[in-house]
Amino acid sequence: MRSVPVRARVYILCVALAGVACTAPAAGEHPSWPAVALLSVLYAGCEQITRCRFVGRRAPRGLGTFFPVLLAGVFLLPPSAAALVAVPGALLARVDRPPRRLRRVWRAAQLALAAWVSARVYAALGGPAAGAAPDFPYVLGPAGAAVLAFSGVLTVLDGGVLLTAERVPARAAWRGLFPRALAPVAVHGLAGLMMAVLWTSPYGPAAALLVLLPMGVSCWVFAQYHRERAAHQATIRALVQAVDLKDKYTRGHSERVGRASVMIARELGMDDERVEVLRFAGILHDVGKLGVPTRLLRKDGPLTPEERRVIELHPEYGHEMVRGIGFLGEARAAILHHHERIDGSGYPYGLAGPQIPECARVVAVADAFDAMTSTRSYRRARPVEAAVAELTRCAGAQFDPEMVGALARALDRHGWHPEVTADVPEQGGGGPRGPVPAAPAVPAAFRPVAR
Repeated sequence: MRSVPVRARVYILCVALAGVACTAPAAGEHPSWPAVALLSVLYAGCEQITRCRFVGRRAPRGLGTFFPVLLAGVFLLPPSAAALVAVPGALLARVDRPPRRLRRVWRAAQLALAAWVSARVYAALGGPAAGAAPDFPYVLGPAGAAVLAFSGVLTVLDGGVLLTAERVPARAAWRGLFPRALAPVAVHGLAGLMMAVLWTSPYGPAAALLVLLPMGVSCWVFAQYHRERAAHQATIRALVQAVDLKDKYTRGHSERVGRASVMIARELGMDDERVEVLRFAGILHDVGKLGVPTRLLRKDGPLTPEERRVIELHPEYGHEMVRGIGFLGEARAAILHHHERIDGSGYPYGLAGPQIPECARVVAVADAFDAMTSTRSYRRARPVEAAVAELTRCAGAQFDPEMVGALARALDRHGWHPEVTADVPEQGGGGPRGPVPAAPAVPAAFRPVAR
């Protein structure tokens, strides 16, 4: 079991006590206990089914918790009773990573607090009356505010865990958490509101349960998508491990090139899908070295012209290896062309300027940067500043100036952390003795449980 810092345990205990304080008044509020029991059982069952789809791996954010049932409780029950709905399911849910008991307590307390706050907001804005009145559309305002409150509480509490347990700096602990929490809660909130409206209609709870059918189908589709992505990662992992075994001198290089490629892509404002493709391209850019004799990859001395010509075939080997892997998209072009030069003197085809695919120009800069900032058998690593200066000197002849500038800006903003931390193992190989002469991951001790 990985130890959890004392301050994180204290933080979780405080959140748990706050959760108990929120649920305690339920007895005095006299809610509909059959409704509380039914929603609690329904939520616990949905949690078990949802998590069984991801046995042995972490559920994607937004899928691990079945929010429609929790939000239906927010719209139907008094605040303390709504907070109770999440507790049994959270305490009984499957947890794959230790410390399991602490994670279950955290999960129950977090969801109870979020439900209590959002139910209070919903009631304060007149949600129950608006939902029962003939002017039904007016309930969307209070319901939207409740969804925002639910997401806000999850964001605040998750950021606290990152700050206390993961030691993420305060300026970064809450960065980007709210949009990621809001997206699934907002979608599921509509389903929860539909459940609440049907629950109180003449058709009763049985009709409300029908709302869960399309949500179940959507979760199944999302689970299939996640399995497909897991298969993609396994494919890449196998290729990377194969190259790692063959080219031990540059082990870890591929993961770092993938990370630098992502930094450049984000700095250029590429969308998330292209950023992911660039990550794949960086990780697999030297997969063609599987076709190069091992004695050449491990040679300590300089390469002869004949040996260099053999090694310069690795982009074409790599392209042939991944040609049939459809999900790589334009990453295949980066694998083929990442050794082309802007002035047209590169290989394998001597493309120049805009003839070189954009993804290949990104990977070329990322590859050269990591090659210069990593220690190799034939020279020591250069400082980051010296590597950026060399890239800038070669911009316009060897490298695309736009890509060099994007990397420089990203490094100024985020710095460079050469430790290998990606889920995909590290592949060997930055271009062998190429034209340019030639190191913050979030700990995983107690990452917030994915919802």
